[in-house]
Amino acid sequence: MDGCAQMCKWFLILFNSLFALVGFGLVLIGFWLRFGAQTQGLFDIDLNTADFTIGVTVLMVTGVLMLVTAVIGDCGVCNQSKTSLSVFAGLLSVLMMAEIAAGVMSFMWGGQKVADFYLTVYAQYVNSRSVGQAVALKLFHNAFDCCGVGGGIELFVRDTCPDGNFVQKLTFSSCPNVIISMFDSKAPLLLGGFLGTAAVMMVALVCCCVLSNRLKASLYSSPSVY
Repeated sequence: MDGCAQMCKWFLILFNSLFALVGFGLVLIGFWLRFGAQTQGLFDIDLNTADFTIGVTVLMVTGVLMLVTAVIGDCGVCNQSKTSLSVFAGLLSVLMMAEIAAGVMSFMWGGQKVADFYLTVYAQYVNSRSVGQAVALKLFHNAFDCCGVGGGIELFVRDTCPDGNFVQKLTFSSCPNVIISMFDSKAPLLLGGFLGTAAVMMVALVCCCVLSNRLKASLYSSPSVY
């Protein structure tokens, strides 16, 4: 292989190693969200919160798919297998399109979706006072440093709000407003992260194509043995 193909080979090895680590991390996060003691209450919620369960499942499936893609990619590179490289290119193309779609959806609807989820949890806790829903509200309140729908004058879920002195409790903001505002302010950065990751995946896809073509050319140019 020439210098360009060698560069592509080492880039793909590095890319797949990092890709596998990220995929493994997503699987661990998904398992923690689904089975962790601190987050188990999020799955005791009904009504319109099935989106959260679906999201966690998609997170875990994506992590597994990334692991499989990385393993197939490394096998193709190290064994110089065109079949493995073709499968790797196909899986990587699917993941890249999913990455772009996820970035666009997060940019357009992320904050509102999370705020709607919070309002559903809030309403159910006010009606049932469930322990699981209380845990879910505490996660939101501590993550966004907010308190219920009323903020400083919140009356119904004050027991789940962050600790603080009297003055601090009066300055808490309304959680739906904080969630939407935070997502709106971070939306360009979030979209940039998704698109940047997709760009790196595109480079890996190009390198895969270059390496596959070099392997094909090398096969056709092999001297005949008489």
